[in-house]
Amino acid sequence: MGMDLRDLVDPAHTALCVVECQNGVVGEASNMPAVADAVAASGLLPRLAVLAGAARSAGVRVVHCTFHAHPDLWGGNRNSRLFAAGRRAEVQQYVGTEAVEPAAEIGFVEGVDVIVPRFHGLSPVAGTGLAPMLGNEGVTTVVVVGVSLNVAIPNAVFDLVNEGFQVVVPADGSVATMPGYGEQVLEHTLAYISTLTDVATLVEAWL
Repeated sequence: MGMDLRDLVDPAHTALCVVECQNGVVGEASNMPAVADAVAASGLLPRLAVLAGAARSAGVRVVHCTFHAHPDLWGGNRNSRLFAAGRRAEVQQYVGTEAVEPAAEIGFVEGVDVIVPRFHGLSPVAGTGLAPMLGNEGVTTVVVVGVSLNVAIPNAVFDLVNEGFQVVVPADGSVATMPGYGEQVLEHTLAYISTLTDVATLVEAWL
């Protein structure tokens, strides 16, 4: 029998990881306009704002997993079409710029939220130190939201599961760039390795 969701996401051992919901990805000035358009069309950011607020109120740590780049792009990947497109983009995720700040709708609460940046690769987990830091804080369950179901969200879920965490994915807490594709990823991939739910149910569990 599976664990009750309320027990699974008990604030005592749960963190909320918000993946790449930063201005330079999901905002009006985005280097990934297809992602930004999908986010806007789905109303994702207002839902995540409610979820992050409920998490903070319940004592669940909100971790912003953001992508950063050095001004000369030193150390960044060059080994895929996605990285090549990112290097040519007009908007760059430079350290210290508005592009890497969490989207205003979700916000960042000093002393409550944390930012764990990455400078390379596709995963907010591998090579960022996120997994050991969560473990050091007694976290055993990670709720994963953000963008996108094309690449970063599945990557994060796989890496967290491989690190031994329970992972919860609200189906309306992320988007894909093609209509219908996100639902396929959730049903045929992430449902096998994580617990699927929705934002409203999580908010209720944290009341």
